[in-house]
Amino acid sequence: MTRVKSQFSAFSEYLLHEKNYSELTVKAYLTDLVSCLEFFNQEYGSKTMHDVNYSQIRSWIVSLVEQKISNRSINRKISSLNSYFKFLIKTERMQSNPLSKHQALKTDKKVQIPFSQQEMETVIQILEEETDFEGLRNRLIVELFYATGIRRIELIQIKLKDIDLNNKTLKVLGKRNKERFVPLIDTVVLTANNYLQLRNELETVEDEEHLFLTKKGLKIYETLVYRIINEYFSKASHKVKRSPHILRHSFATHLLNEGADLNAVKELLGHSSLAATQVYTHNSIAELKKVYANAHPRSKND
Repeated sequence: MTRVKSQFSAFSEYLLHEKNYSELTVKAYLTDLVSCLEFFNQEYGSKTMHDVNYSQIRSWIVSLVEQKISNRSINRKISSLNSYFKFLIKTERMQSNPLSKHQALKTDKKVQIPFSQQEMETVIQILEEETDFEGLRNRLIVELFYATGIRRIELIQIKLKDIDLNNKTLKVLGKRNKERFVPLIDTVVLTANNYLQLRNELETVEDEEHLFLTKKGLKIYETLVYRIINEYFSKASHKVKRSPHILRHSFATHLLNEGADLNAVKELLGHSSLAATQVYTHNSIAELKKVYANAHPRSKND
C-alpha cells in the first residue's frame, strides 16, 4: 500500500501547493486513486496508471456499479482519476488522456431541504438550557453555522486568533486556502464569550490554538461535529438529512428569503462563482409563492 501511495506523491504535492487544495481533499483524491490502481493491478497486472486504457477504465466503472456504489460517488472517483491523468500530461509523463471522451454517469438532482426558521429556533431554545462546557460549545457550533454559513471543515479549523469578538468578525479559511471575513451577530458574540470562559477553565488543553475543543482539550473532529448537529436537530426536525451542510443551506436560504443580495450571499459563503450560490434560490420557492400571492393583482382579487 505504501509503495502504491508513493506513486502519487508528486500529484499530492501538486494539489497541496500549486492548487492549494486542503489536506482533506487531497486525502480523498489519493484514496480514490489507490483503490483504482489496486483494481487495475488485480485485473490487468498494471503497476502504474500510465498504460491504462479506456476499456479497462470501463470495466472498473462496471465493477463499482455492481458494488451498488451510487453514480454520484462513481463520478467523483472518475473525476479524481481524470485529474491525475491531466497532471501526468501536464508533467509530460503521459501523452493522452484515456478519459478525454468520457461522459459522466447520470445522477438524480439532489434537493437539499433546509431547516425552517422554527426548527432553528427550537434547537437554539433546547441549547439555551445547557450551561456546561460541552453544552455551550455545542450551542456556539450551531449558532455559528447558522449565523455564518461556514462549512464543517472551516469550523473545525477556526483558531482563537481568527475570531475578533470586539469587532464582531470571523476570519474563515475556505477552499484552496482562500480567506474571507464574515460578520458575527450579537447573540453569537455573547455565546462565544461564555464558551471561552469555560474553555479557559479546562484542566488540560492540548490544542491551544484552536477555538473548538473536546472536554479533554483536543481539537474537535468531523464525526463529532456531525453527531452534534444530528443529535440536536433530531429533537426538532423530522427531515431525513440533518447535517452541518443543511445548516449552510438554511443560512443561505433564509437570507435570500429575507431579500439579501445574491452576490452578498456568494461572498459570505465563500463561493468562487455565482452559479454555485444560485442553487440556494431554488429553496426559496415557497417564499416566492407567498410574495406572488400577496402581490399579484389577480391573486389579491381572489
